[in-house]
Amino acid sequence: MKAPVFDYRAPRSLAEATAILRDAGPDGRVLAGGQSLMPMMNMRIVAPGVLVDINRIEELARLDADGGTLRVGALVRHVDILHSPLVKAGWPLMSEATAYVAHPAIRNRGTTCGSVAHNDPAAEHPSVLLTLGGSVVIASAEGRREVKAEDFLQGLMTTALEPGEMIVELRYPPVRPGTGWAFVEFSRRLGDFALGGAAALLTLRGGVCEEARLTLVGMGEGPVRVTAAEALLAGQRIDEGTAPELFEAAVQLARRAVDPTDDVHAGAGYRRHLAGVMARRALARALLRSGRTHHA
Repeated sequence: MKAPVFDYRAPRSLAEATAILRDAGPDGRVLAGGQSLMPMMNMRIVAPGVLVDINRIEELARLDADGGTLRVGALVRHVDILHSPLVKAGWPLMSEATAYVAHPAIRNRGTTCGSVAHNDPAAEHPSVLLTLGGSVVIASAEGRREVKAEDFLQGLMTTALEPGEMIVELRYPPVRPGTGWAFVEFSRRLGDFALGGAAALLTLRGGVCEEARLTLVGMGEGPVRVTAAEALLAGQRIDEGTAPELFEAAVQLARRAVDPTDDVHAGAGYRRHLAGVMARRALARALLRSGRTHHA
């Protein structure tokens, strides 16, 4: 199958792009990397009347840190994140997760903002944004607004984007010193959609956990943050002696937090079991890395 007829527009400025989207309303869609949108158009799952190609808008390709906050523009490709020394040094969870994104050809074209906008339950970057406490900057012809990750990611391929709006950048706050990180994922073959995964952060000071973050991938209609496990771990002394019992309790909370369904890839019971396995691996790896300041 091929995509139905659409009007192709290629603006050279953000103002021009948002004006086109305003006029198109619900019929407009943004094209950046096209790794999710174009296959869906070819299968006629979506049929936008107006396709707005933003690849000529240079200001959207920024990848830098401003006041300690990482800013990832709408044209930053997965490969840019993967090979960025800035990201590896300050936000290594992003680097590790990006290595799991599909295959090199897709990483070379696909964008981080596009992955977040698509919000596929098996995607890596929505969970990373949520785990790191990031936010989404949205532009329209009327101006800009910034939305926290937990408010932006609303369900199965559903976000807070309204007709006439587009993502211009993602923002990630600085990661606290002493924070260990880990992203783990399981798929049948490298590059396939994840059957399950987990992202974890553990911030330790003097062996005591000051903050914990745990998010599961592929276990529902979007990334699932396990706040009960986070609360359990915060304030606890975590070391080789205490970690097994604490992490086992966190694993049980992770399994209770998810509501997977049966599909052609795996049953609900298998995915719930996998949620615990992924949570345990992510927490254990994050603990080993706690106290480091650079990616390794």
